[in-house]
Formats: sequence, C-alpha cells, structure tokens
Amino acid sequence: MSGHGGGKAILAAFLANMGIAIAKFIGWALSGSASMLAEAIHSVADSGNQLLLMLGGRKARRAADREHPFGYGRERYVYAFVVSIILFSVGGLFSIYEGVEKLTHPHALDAQWQYLPVAILVVAIALESFSLRTAVKESNLVRAKGQSWVSFIRHSKAPELPVVLLEDLAALLGLVFALFGVGMTIITHNSFFDALGTLMIGALLIIVAIVLGIETKSLLVGEGATMADFDKIVHAIEKGPEVDKLIHIKTLYVGPEELLVAAKVGVPKDKLLADVASDINVVEKRIREAVPIARVIYLEPDVFRPADAENLPTESVILKSSD
Repeated sequence: MSGHGGGKAILAAFLANMGIAIAKFIGWALSGSASMLAEAIHSVADSGNQLLLMLGGRKARRAADREHPFGYGRERYVYAFVVSIILFSVGGLFSIYEGVEKLTHPHALDAQWQYLPVAILVVAIALESFSLRTAVKESNLVRAKGQSWVSFIRHSKAPELPVVLLEDLAALLGLVFALFGVGMTIITHNSFFDALGTLMIGALLIIVAIVLGIETKSLLVGEGATMADFDKIVHAIEKGPEVDKLIHIKTLYVGPEELLVAAKVGVPKDKLLADVASDINVVEKRIREAVPIARVIYLEPDVFRPADAENLPTESVILKSSD
C-alpha cells in the first residue's frame, strides 16, 4: 500500500486494537461490565476493519485487464464502504443492544474486580492516543496546507486515512464514555451508568458509520477532480498555442491515485492531421506535469462551434480561458 494509503496508520491501529480487545474481554469476563463488553466488540470490529483496508489496498494494486481496463483502484472504496457497514452493525447496533439489555436486566459489577476495567481503559486510552497520533502524522503528509480536518475527511480521494482517523477518534471517545460508565457505577453502585456508557458508545459508532458510509458512497458512485486539480488541468490545456478552445471536459477518479481526463478541444480547421496528433501529445504531457495523477487522458480534437457548446451540460462546458 502506498504512503498515501496510510499503511503505517492502518498497521498501528490494527496492533493497538488487537491488544486492547484482548484486555477488554478479560476485563468484561471478570467484572461483568456491559461498557467493557461493548468496547471489546468495538475493538474487534476495528481490528477486522483494518484487515479489510489492508486487503483492499492489496487487491487495488492488481494490473488492469480486459475485464477491468481501468484497473482495480476502486477496490479500496469498496472495502472502505464495507468497513462502515461493519462499524454500524457489529459495533454500533451490538452496543445499543447490550445497553438496552443492561437497562432492562441490571446487575452490579463484580466487587472483587470492579477496578480492573478502569485500569484497562486508562491503558487503552494511552494506546489509542498513540494510534491516533500516527494517523494524524500520516494524514499531515498528504493534507493540503491550511485544509481543515473536516474538509480533509470529506474530500480525500484515498479512503484509508479518513477511515482510520474517524475510527481512532471514535475509539478514544468510546473509551472515555466507557470510563464514565464504569467509574460512575463504582461510585454510585448504580448499574444504570454502565448501561448509559454502553448506549453512548453505540450511538457514537452509528454516527461515525453513517458519516463514513455517506463519504465512501460518493467515491464509489464516482467523483471528479478537486477544484484545484481541475483548474490546473484546464490551464495546462489552454496555456499553449496547440488548442484554440477547450470545448468541454470531464474528469473521474478511477482509483484514489489515478484520474481520468476526457476533453474535447478545438483546433484550427486547416491544420494537418499529423500536426494535430503531435499537438495532442504535447498537451497530454503538459497535463501530466501539472497533475501527475492524471494518468488516463483522452483528448478529442474538433473544430469549435459555439452551437455545440450550447447543447452540452453546463458543468462540462469551458467557454473562457483560465489564463
């Protein structure tokens, strides 16, 4: 997996979650805390999610073939979407179920082991903080200068880092909720707070899963180039003497790090075909220099007629130079 895929962040999250899950299951078995069980299932779901992200990255590296001529880059979007479903069902819904079960059938914590969950949760918070720090560090390598974290998560074309960031943030908040539930139960001897902590964890996971699902669905459906890259592509096409007019253009991410560019360009009607072909090659080279991920480029030469532009969708028509 490339650096842009956040391989280090995924591995750090996987190792942290596996260790934390084992500790949480031990804490739940000894104390009987519903919050600990919810957090243990949460960590298991997260560990499985990291494996899915790594599997998606591996499958996405397969070479293009006849059945998939644009390659398998969008496999990463598919696996990221599956992650959001698992987080919603296995993590969120199970935690809600456990919280309701604890409310309807309350039982006290085992007095002999009631402080064990607190110790486990404190250690887990430290480990999750390290995992989140790694994810933030990896994200900063690809996050645009001045770009907000909300914008990065919403507009990132590589799904792994936003997924790991949201998972780690949800894990930290979930641990705080669990610590609140267990701590208040120990202080008040009222199991309601343990159930409340479990319900808060479930609601948190469902919210994160919905956000991930919405953003990943957009990538699966197909997103075009960012505005910055779009402007660079338009400028690269129009900056030289080869093209009279950029008539229309469409872009599409065929993978997190591969952009398709299709455009119709106006050329002088009296230019020889050999010269047009040479000019097209020059423009393609300029586009790739401006936006390196624009690896698949189709430029159709034509004679510009204003009437043609009027019949095209508004968002694809370029009637004015970007220079």
